[in-house]
Amino acid sequence: MLRSFALVLLVSGFALATLAQTPLTKPSLPERIKAQRWQKRVVVLCAPTAESAELKQQKASMAAAQTQVNARDMLILEAIETSLSPSEKQYVRQTLGIKPGGFALVLIGKDGGVKRKETEPIDPKALFETIDAMPMRRQEMREKDR
Repeated sequence: MLRSFALVLLVSGFALATLAQTPLTKPSLPERIKAQRWQKRVVVLCAPTAESAELKQQKASMAAAQTQVNARDMLILEAIETSLSPSEKQYVRQTLGIKPGGFALVLIGKDGGVKRKETEPIDPKALFETIDAMPMRRQEMREKDR
């Protein structure tokens, strides 16, 4: 019995030591977007800093429309320039086509394609209209009505 207990402690200690050596890294922005493919529509809010007035304005308007955001399977991600790694900055510039130093909103469809880009905060209703015109969203609404 005592040997079994000692063995359990030994194995547990080894497992904890192994976990302590494994860095828990947050997935990169491209990885987080890619993981949502066919699951969610992603809205990327890009800003130079987290204190950007435009970012705060857009976040507040999206939060006020949270029910509509959820109904459209949307995930809102922030891409704050001062917090991005060099590879994430490259992704934002090249793949999303966003210039440095300003605010931008990028809507990425469930298929992974960029559907809309804005360089100023927009009313969430305009974003919802874009989404509601998409064939996949129309199909979702038809299926919901059944």
